[in-house]
Amino acid sequence: MTPQDTADSSAAQPNFEEALSQLETIVQELEDGQIPLAQGLARYEEGVKLLKQCYQLLDHAQRRIELLNHVDSDGHAHSEPFEDGALSLEEKARTRGRRRSRAADAGPQSGEDDVDGPRRLF
Repeated sequence: MTPQDTADSSAAQPNFEEALSQLETIVQELEDGQIPLAQGLARYEEGVKLLKQCYQLLDHAQRRIELLNHVDSDGHAHSEPFEDGALSLEEKARTRGRRRSRAADAGPQSGEDDVDGPRRLF
């Protein structure tokens, strides 16, 4: 597959909003029940493809989100890339625990008190 083929195939795919709109139209057509069975099956298959594309686009967007770690005393935000991947719930809990323990190990800094721990936006 050449780069031109890839560009052509990505240009042919609708963006998220367009795909969702097309999917809503298909659902409405199927719910109305006014189309023949063969056409209904074809539209259903098209809807499944659009739904899969919407999920892929949402997954891609989610991976681009950055998590805000903390805001320092100067008001500068510190963040890290969101990498959810295929982690199990246990792995996610361990990662979250490591982040919390790193913050606790750093000890109180200016603008923090010992009782409530580090001040965070969330």
